[in-house]
Amino acid sequence: MARGVLLLEDGRRFEGEGFGAPATRVGEVVFNTSMSGYQELLTDPSYCEQIVVMTTAHVGNYGVNGEDVESRRLWLSGFVARSFSRTTSNWRATGSLDDYLTEAAVPAVHGIDTRALVRHIRSKGAMRAAITTEDVGDAELLARIQAWPGMAGRALADEVSCEAPWRFAEGTGGPRIAVLDSGCKLNLLRLFASQGCQVDVFPASTPAEVLAAECDAVFLANGPGDPAALPGMIGEVKKLLGKKPLLGVCLGHQLLGLALGASTFKLRFGHRGGNHPVRDSETGRVEMTSQNHGFCVDPAGVVAAGGRVTHMNLNDDTLEGFVHDDLGVIAVQFHPEAAPGPHDSRHLLLDRFLRLAR
Repeated sequence: MARGVLLLEDGRRFEGEGFGAPATRVGEVVFNTSMSGYQELLTDPSYCEQIVVMTTAHVGNYGVNGEDVESRRLWLSGFVARSFSRTTSNWRATGSLDDYLTEAAVPAVHGIDTRALVRHIRSKGAMRAAITTEDVGDAELLARIQAWPGMAGRALADEVSCEAPWRFAEGTGGPRIAVLDSGCKLNLLRLFASQGCQVDVFPASTPAEVLAAECDAVFLANGPGDPAALPGMIGEVKKLLGKKPLLGVCLGHQLLGLALGASTFKLRFGHRGGNHPVRDSETGRVEMTSQNHGFCVDPAGVVAAGGRVTHMNLNDDTLEGFVHDDLGVIAVQFHPEAAPGPHDSRHLLLDRFLRLAR
């Protein structure tokens, strides 16, 4: 049995059993409250350079398969749970979680008190950490942690974006959607394709005029890192305002807020999971949403720019969505496409935005 260690930057240490790859990695330790959907989480580019802790007790029992991936690879730095299952029992499974993590060079640790770990993060805030399944001492781990720059000020969109434009769907009569890929999940593209849209995906560095020339509407995707560290992307988004209908999800929501002149700030421990309640002020309906973000937009700046707040988080009253009617902008901080998570807010993609695009 290999030893596994998670060491936090404040010196808090958790030791358990190693799982996945024999490796040592550094990242920001965060927690996710989803009960299932770990393969979708592992392949979500928004987790780039993060160590993800699952709050559900047992992870891995249904294995992995080739259909539940959300991007071309695993992006996270490490994976932690109370208990990983080495037994795979599901008719869809084509492999085990252990092998999946090993092949992707991702270290994992289980057999620790994840309740205590999550309480610590909620109390102290998300912090830098090191995870190892190798024979590495605490002093070396702490040195690696101190050398790692953290997430604030990190521009990670280019690292996870596609390298060249590519077409996801040819379309069958629906509008042409240009996707600015800053770490886009595949289920967002699948939903557009399900409505007959032509879906073309472009690198994060694509100029605004190229995007506008190729589409009826522009979708600004999710992604990792600090949105304020992307001045180039913010500048190109500004050029698109009022030119094409725009939808932003997660990082795309933050970029639209910054393009309008609002500011962003880092949350204490972020919103990650499939059970976050959000109130839609347009309908009065409360929807359970899937979320994965560590930064948030200040609503005062959105309102000052002529925008209108449409969604608020009922856990902490942070901004979850806004529109700008004159500029044709819809932005939501949560993930309407889920994967994993509830489908309560899927209509935002399939109805409101596509109605603008048409």
